[in-house]
Amino acid sequence: MKLGKNMEYLVMLPGPTNVPERVTRAMFTPMINHRSEDFVELYEPCVEKTKQIFQTEGEAVCLSASGTGAVEASVINLIKKGDRVILPVNGEFSGRLAQMLTWAGADVIKIETEPGQNATYDQVKEVFDNNKNIKAFYCVWNETSTGTMINYLDRIKNLTSRDDSYYVVDGVSIVGGEELQMDNWGIDVCMTGAQKAFAAPPGISPICVNARTKKYMMDNPPNSMYFNLSKYFKYYEESKHTPFTPAIPLLYAYNEALNIILEEGLDNRIRRHRICSDALYSGLSAIGLTPFAQKDSRSTVVVALNYLDGLEDKIFRDTLAQKFRVLVAGGFGNLKGKVFRVGCMGEVNKYHVMRTISAISSTLSMMGYDTDAQAGLKSAEEKLKAL
Repeated sequence: MKLGKNMEYLVMLPGPTNVPERVTRAMFTPMINHRSEDFVELYEPCVEKTKQIFQTEGEAVCLSASGTGAVEASVINLIKKGDRVILPVNGEFSGRLAQMLTWAGADVIKIETEPGQNATYDQVKEVFDNNKNIKAFYCVWNETSTGTMINYLDRIKNLTSRDDSYYVVDGVSIVGGEELQMDNWGIDVCMTGAQKAFAAPPGISPICVNARTKKYMMDNPPNSMYFNLSKYFKYYEESKHTPFTPAIPLLYAYNEALNIILEEGLDNRIRRHRICSDALYSGLSAIGLTPFAQKDSRSTVVVALNYLDGLEDKIFRDTLAQKFRVLVAGGFGNLKGKVFRVGCMGEVNKYHVMRTISAISSTLSMMGYDTDAQAGLKSAEEKLKAL
């Protein structure tokens, strides 16, 4: 079976993901002046709703940038030459963050683990116990490259509070899809990308900063123009504007995506993501695939799976895309050709899960692998009954 080329893809990537029609339509509005009350009526709700989702009373800046831009902003506005930073590293994005911190002049104390497993809380505690004068603890909450997720974010404040260290969470691929209590968990800075669990187009990346961190950033601005957060704080305080021209159509889309999240309710949204990922893990395992990440480290928004012996990455993903119009991602770096990754974020629901399992099973069958599609669908359907 070959589906028509005009048929929309089912985007099961770890971002960008499927965008609801409401969000897409929101972009098609006449252009406004970004130095006007019209812009204030757009941007102020974006800021306030972002704070609701992050569960913070701090500041929110909706950067016109990719998620990497928001992560870099957190580094150059907080870290100075010689600062000591603790960072768990277990994949591509935590590795990139280590590089950013190094470029900023930090003394990076890495807690390195194999891809597919996270540093434990006890390992992090040991590093804090053995090192003094820590400026910040950084972590990639959801390591998209390997499908792992840190599940002890709420406990890190017990460690950072010792030396009043800053606590920074890269939540680019998971905020909006998993529980986050920024203020209650003692997180000073957190960011995400709109194209992930928010289910908006790429290009808007919010970063939230609490009051004490804002003061530090205002008192110690970086040698940067575009990512200088003190400028964003100042412009917002004075006029509810941004210092530089924002991506206005994307902000309209982002605002509508926030409306959808809040209409569903954060608790309901998180529950849906968890159930759908459970169904994907169960269903894909039932057809003969094995998850890459260790069970206690597995992400609820990115499902990474080992390739079957002899299965060629490009042929598999191209066949899945061309024959069944389902998009999944391959592996990064050393994992290229060894794993593929299924996004479970944003709009994901029963339909997405069942179609993805069916399409993957059919593709494997076309490539000569013996799979049991019915077992996979039955296993997933049992999990999805909870929705």
